[in-house]
Formats: sequence, C-alpha cells, structure tokens
Amino acid sequence: MERNLQIGILAVALTLASCSTKDNGTPQGTTPVTLKMTDAPAYYDAIVLNIDEIEILTTNGRETIDVDEHPFDILAYRNGRDTVIAEHDVPSGMIQEIRLKLHDQGNTITIDGVTSPLTTPSGQSSGVKLKMQDELIPDIGYTLLLDFDASKSIHQTGNGKYMLKPVIRAIPVEVTGAIKGMVGPAEALPHIYAINGTDTLGTLTDETGAFYFPGVLQGEYKVIIEPTSLDFQTETLYDVNVSNEVVSDIGTIVLK
Repeated sequence: MERNLQIGILAVALTLASCSTKDNGTPQGTTPVTLKMTDAPAYYDAIVLNIDEIEILTTNGRETIDVDEHPFDILAYRNGRDTVIAEHDVPSGMIQEIRLKLHDQGNTITIDGVTSPLTTPSGQSSGVKLKMQDELIPDIGYTLLLDFDASKSIHQTGNGKYMLKPVIRAIPVEVTGAIKGMVGPAEALPHIYAINGTDTLGTLTDETGAFYFPGVLQGEYKVIIEPTSLDFQTETLYDVNVSNEVVSDIGTIVLK
C-alpha cells in the first residue's frame, strides 16, 4: 500500500514538472510563428531589401530569427500578395516588441532603370522597432504580416543619394479584414485613405489603378480617393464596412 502511494506521488510530481510555469504561475511554452511581408505600392521600378534577422520579445523570453530569404524586390508583393520570410518557434506570451534588422549592404532602389544603393541611418543599426500587443498561445500557430510602406520609407538626400528609413506596420493576420478596389483612370495616380475615427490608413494605386489595404481592423470606414493630378476630382465613399477575415471589395471608382 505504501509503495503504491509513493508511486502515485511520484507520478503527480512528474506531471507537474512537465508543465513549466513562470514564478507568477503563467504557463510557458512556444508558439510556431510565420512571418510574412507585403508592400504598399510606390512609384519606383524596384526596391530590393536584404533582411538579416528578426527579433521577437515576449513576456516569456526573446527569440532571434535568422532570415534565410535572399535579397528580394518588395514591390513584387503588392495588392494582397505576400512572401514568407521566416518561420520559427517563439516563447509564448504577450508580444512586447518586434525588431527587424537589415544587412548594411544589398539594399537597392531602381528608378527609371537606374539602380542605386539604399543606405540606412547609423542610428538604426540596432533595427527597426515595431511595437504591438498581441498574445502568442502555446502550440497555436500564429501568422504575422509585416506591411512595408515603400512610399514613406525612401528619402532622397541633398546630394542625390537614397536613404532607407523603413516604415513597417505589424499585422496579426487572423484577426483583421481588408479593403480593395480599382480607380480609373489609372493616370490619376491617387492616394487612397481609409479612415475610422482617429485611425487613418494610406496607400497608392498600382499601374493598373488597383489598391489594397491589408490588416484592417473590423469597423466602418470612410475611403477618400485623392488624385495627384489636378485633372481629376477627389472622391469620398462612406460606410465601407470591414469584417474580420473578409476582403471588402468596393469595386471600380471612376474619377470625374
């Protein structure tokens, strides 16, 4: 009887030991994370990024993920297209910070057929910091979309060189929707804004007049189409409804 009791106590002890927890009682574990990248359109021929690594900090630890993807043209992944840049297990818990680091060499921009190097400010050698609050649950797959805003990330210096100051939005794919549409004529080259209260998203149309907003929170939006050409008038659409995991297609808008 005493031997059976000892075996029972040992079994319970082993079971508890297998459920690792922090001192505050929070379960520890890892979450399989997939990192994807997409781009908001910009009027360049190509923007090649050479990503070194991505670091994710959660309440239970820090993980540095080497990016195996070779330098790639981010402008090839627009209007709903994306590319997987890394997959790795990350300590579960609340995400505190995401840091994306670029190689010093291999980042370029092509304009009118001419390719130039993209330099990054020395102050950003530690990486681009992305703040967000989202929970990674143990053993539950999580996909994070990094939305690179090309039009806001490139700056030309006074001596004609190009500097890269990445503007990136981190989007948890599973809990958002999207807005897409077409604007004609394409030569209007409009800026598109999706507005919900004090939150404003911005993008450009591509060469065909198409636009796409990924990672849009559920809600009701006002969409403003603001042409850069003075030959066309601004158009505003109201009551554009966005639901999670749904792409809201507003169709084709022909500017006057």
